[in-house]
Amino acid sequence: MRRVLVLLAVLWVCEGVKFGQICEGNPSNTRRTSDVHGNGNYGARRQGGRTHDGVDVICRDGSVVYAPFDGTIRRKLIVYGDPAKAAIDQGLEMEGGGLRFKMFYVRPDKSSGAVMKGQRIGVMLPMQSVYPRITSHVHVELTNKRDPTPYF
Repeated sequence: MRRVLVLLAVLWVCEGVKFGQICEGNPSNTRRTSDVHGNGNYGARRQGGRTHDGVDVICRDGSVVYAPFDGTIRRKLIVYGDPAKAAIDQGLEMEGGGLRFKMFYVRPDKSSGAVMKGQRIGVMLPMQSVYPRITSHVHVELTNKRDPTPYF
């Protein structure tokens, strides 16, 4: 019974959570839809039968990226580990709002520590240099691989 109550409490707390503004110039977190490289929605098909495990939030190359919650930067990430994609091969893992998530294509200002909602946490990397004509974006993915769409 106690485990059920704890689970319900966690679900209730997380239900009302919404990501704050992620990228300069996109206060409503408008998401990438369809472009020449595919779709940015959760579950979209990828080459090799893979599916897209996150949501892509539109962000111009070079734009400031903000913390979407009061929280903690856990670590810097290497997104691909592919020299051909080195220009966009950075990101970070964060915790906040009861969620743990990753943000790809961001050059972080720091690799760990507390942040406040709306604080600058990095800069959008030059996506156009790797994927010409894509809608440049920050990829947001929950670490548990669940659909982050309801949090936007």
